[in-house]
Amino acid sequence: MATDAKKLQPIIIKRVKKAGHVAHGGAWKIAYADFVTAMMAFFLLMWLLGSTSEGDKKGLSDYFSSPLKVAMEGGPGAGASQSVINGGGNDLTQSAGQSKRGDGAPLQARKLSGEQDRVSRARKDAQQMAQLSAKISAMISSNPKLAEFSDQIKLTITPDGLQIQIVDDQKRPMFDSGSTIVKPYMRDILQQIGLALVDVDNKLSIDGHTDQTPYSSGVRGYSNWELSADRANASRRELMYAGVSDDKVARVMGLASSVLLDQENPRSPSNRRISITILTREAEERLLGARRVDVPKDAEGGVKPAPVANAANANP
Repeated sequence: MATDAKKLQPIIIKRVKKAGHVAHGGAWKIAYADFVTAMMAFFLLMWLLGSTSEGDKKGLSDYFSSPLKVAMEGGPGAGASQSVINGGGNDLTQSAGQSKRGDGAPLQARKLSGEQDRVSRARKDAQQMAQLSAKISAMISSNPKLAEFSDQIKLTITPDGLQIQIVDDQKRPMFDSGSTIVKPYMRDILQQIGLALVDVDNKLSIDGHTDQTPYSSGVRGYSNWELSADRANASRRELMYAGVSDDKVARVMGLASSVLLDQENPRSPSNRRISITILTREAEERLLGARRVDVPKDAEGGVKPAPVANAANANP
């Protein structure tokens, strides 16, 4: 009986149903997409700022600090209040309030503008001196009269401008010993250089140099200082003959042997030379601006034109 009861007992099969995964929230995807978009916009902004000129940035800044209607028609703008909070206005350098059109720029802005002008002018002068150097070098090599003496003509760009040095040679002196009379070949060199300088607007500085061989006139007599100054003046006259106007000469100086080209050999012929410097604008202002020239007046009290100040008879 017991065996039959076991046989009649129903068999129960339990099947475990596996439930699906719970769906994750999608909020992180939206946050990540916003982050990527923000980063892309940031890099685009950096790229635009890097490729925008300073002038365009200034224009954009001016537009947002002064509305278009105010900029065109006048009237109070966003920075016109008297609040202690920094305001805007047409002048972005103002720390509070607004500066009206026509007001003078602050000292710092004027200094910055002046520095930018000086840098721009220096760059322009450097380009001009390089062009002049190339022009004169080409003229020397193409001119038969000058090509023969090319080893005696030296071109150097200095802080004051383009310096053209005509150097003496033992076999081809520019002047006779102790003389201020220009040799014929030296006259040709000076006149050809003068033709190249006719169209140059810059001022000129002409310096005469000697070696250290003492002049035989004694301490109170004629010396290398007077000799170098007279030779510089003789060179100036040859440039004038070639067409260089007299008002283009800023100064004529005699430096004797104070600036030697060959310092190891003070009596070397190369120390006897004439230097013609085409001055930059900055050097011109530095040399002439510091000089005080009394303006002469005629009998009626009118102002006479002031002559060009030359230092032809400079003494040690």
